[in-house]
Amino acid sequence: MPSNELKSLVKRLNDDFGDVDPNNNDKPNLMSKETHIEPQNSSLVYSPKREVQESFEEAPLWAAVITYIGYLILNVFGWLRDFLRYSGLEEKKGAIDPNPKGFVPLYSEYECFYTRNMYTRIRDCFNRPICSVPGAKISLIERVSDDFNWTFKQSGRTIEALNLGSYNYLGFAENNGKCASNSIEAIKKMGVASCSPKQEFGTMKIHKDLEETMAKYLGVEDSICFGMGFATNSTNIPNLVNKGCLILSDELNHSSLVLGSRLSGATIKVFKHNDIDDLEKKLKDSIVYGQARTHRPWKKILIVVEGVYSMEGSIVNLPKIIELKKKYKAYLYLDEAHSIGAIGPNGRGVVDYWGCDPKDVDILMGTFTKSFGSCGGYIAGTKKLINHIRTYSYANCYASSMSPPIAEQIISSLNTISGADGTDEGKKRIAQLAWNSHYFREKLVKMGFIVYGNNDSPVVPLMLYMPAKIRAFNVEMLKRGIAVVTVGFPATRLTESRVRFCLSASHTKEMLDKALEAIDEVGDMLYLKYSKRKVHNA
Repeated sequence: MPSNELKSLVKRLNDDFGDVDPNNNDKPNLMSKETHIEPQNSSLVYSPKREVQESFEEAPLWAAVITYIGYLILNVFGWLRDFLRYSGLEEKKGAIDPNPKGFVPLYSEYECFYTRNMYTRIRDCFNRPICSVPGAKISLIERVSDDFNWTFKQSGRTIEALNLGSYNYLGFAENNGKCASNSIEAIKKMGVASCSPKQEFGTMKIHKDLEETMAKYLGVEDSICFGMGFATNSTNIPNLVNKGCLILSDELNHSSLVLGSRLSGATIKVFKHNDIDDLEKKLKDSIVYGQARTHRPWKKILIVVEGVYSMEGSIVNLPKIIELKKKYKAYLYLDEAHSIGAIGPNGRGVVDYWGCDPKDVDILMGTFTKSFGSCGGYIAGTKKLINHIRTYSYANCYASSMSPPIAEQIISSLNTISGADGTDEGKKRIAQLAWNSHYFREKLVKMGFIVYGNNDSPVVPLMLYMPAKIRAFNVEMLKRGIAVVTVGFPATRLTESRVRFCLSASHTKEMLDKALEAIDEVGDMLYLKYSKRKVHNA
């Protein structure tokens, strides 16, 4: 039976969001939109009463107009400042293209313009150095600037703050406890690096153990692990498709997927975000008309999507995409970087969340940098697929293999999540994250903010829109002891600046209430409550 603590948590989940049926032992419907959290060795089931919904409320017209005007003013003043710099009336402090006269510039002209005249104005709220583990609370090194953010120096003071910006979904970013102890032991036994690629002398027993454990957890035949999540996508997609193949990519896919697709040499078509109708139309057209000019059939068609989209907080409609890929005989590449460990009754990502068969996804990809508190990435699937990647992957042939303590951290956290350690700690963390995600998002919506994404997503984007509010929100929250990540162009569209909250199982209700109180106060101060949705007052 689960511990009293876990029973209490499940009761709290159901009091707020659904019902527990002690006699309900049925598995969820494969196409159900409900989330089920089933504590280990218990018939308790958490089932929300409402259907999962995604919200992408449009900004009010006046807010959109003011946002455009704000960027117009920034551009005008930027051109004026550049004129003063090039005239010698103002000192040049930005990057100067070192090429001789007549050479093509190394840097994109507008990117440099944007960096000099817009980004630099607010860069003090980005890239803040930290001096602690990125747990529920974080220590930041204070920086000061006496030249309007062109350069920084440390003040010698540290700032203690509640951390709402790290991908520490299950709270494994710790420097003590079982995972940390096991990682230290791994250093003593195997050192910190193999100093060799996996195809030479870099494959160690711990790497084999990790790959077998991951494959078993995901319910597939085999898996292969890499030392870098970004490289897992960018270096392995070219091993799967090439010239004469077609990639159908979601318009909001991560840059690692975009880069890997471009490096493959395959033709790329982009479909609207999570739009099943648009995807089907492009699939139909691609099959009917074939390749450009020759109209020959495509060698392969690969659909590339993510599980949870890290900027939108949305969840892929996996059952419908699987239905389409079967109907049109395409392949499916699923990036679970932000969903593995974070959603689903067993923490197995969107496949688990929707109750789908993992064998229906041809290439399962994910990273260890979020829910597992480590680094690196994996690809999982059939043995034939994994053997092909082991043979041809640049990341497997040339990059150094994963550090042993990194691998041990993943194995230890994975054993906790799956319950292989003999405890229900993993179930408690998954349930706590689910409750935190619903609670935090609902409170923000009731306050009147425009919040993007899916109700079950641990990524909660709150829209800011106006460029001046990117820094203002960040600074005002830090004054209140809350560290947040504010995001603008080019990570988002120019007019869709936002703050992206990342929730964790390590956040307590008291922590979230403190953050919500501060957000409510700052939201009123900066006039951020744009929503027109009719909801009850918080």
